Amino acid sequence: MLYQSCSNPKMKEIKKLHVSKYRKEKKLFLVEGEHLVLEAYRTGYLQELLLLEGTEFSLPVETNYVTQTVLNDISMLETPQPILGICKQPELSKITGNHILALDQIQDPGNMGTIIRSAVAFEVDMILVSKDSVDIYNEKVVRATQGLLFSIPIMVCDLQEELKRLKEKEYTIYVTDVTGGESSYQIKPAEKYILVMGNEGKGVREEIKSYATLSLYIPMNQRCESLNVGVATSILLYALKDSEKNG
Repeated sequence: MLYQSCSNPKMKEIKKLHVSKYRKEKKLFLVEGEHLVLEAYRTGYLQELLLLEGTEFSLPVETNYVTQTVLNDISMLETPQPILGICKQPELSKITGNHILALDQIQDPGNMGTIIRSAVAFEVDMILVSKDSVDIYNEKVVRATQGLLFSIPIMVCDLQEELKRLKEKEYTIYVTDVTGGESSYQIKPAEKYILVMGNEGKGVREEIKSYATLSLYIPMNQRCESLNVGVATSILLYALKDSEKNG
């Protein structure tokens, strides 16, 4: 079907997916561009395809067409892509895996995207995200992950509650602390671990730190007070991976 009016009820509903509250209510989100759409399809997230009229692109899912005017209205990009996908949000209620990354109040979409990519790169089994972090289905987060959002289970949860449960299951809980703790150069391998990374400005909340088995810091030139949380996460995930390999 070809949609030609921005005021069409279906198009208005799709445009609402740019709002976090509505995404959560409908358990849907948008992706734009061929690469992201293909990744969504490959991993089973893609529910519906929207194409600019005249665009040749075929996948075995419900497909509809829109005019350039409608596409411009729906897209969040300065230069709208002719291929959009409507994707379902997975519903996760169970924590699985031995290597877990926990994110406490991460606010910047670019940082969240970088962290998700690093988690995939260093073979994290699952990511836990506090409810007050940036929405992982925010358009900027989705684009920043370059499609790797679809490659790892991510559960939004009450982080404090989940850490309490996981500590009882004998996970080693590493928390970052720039003022002390053990050097990331000296991490000893742990069979089951959780790495907790905190807010860009405030770090990990004190109530979350209370569950730590060990605090970690990254040794660096004293002229540099701190690292971007995305960079710091990448360094620590590499250090944990390296300790496992060489331990």
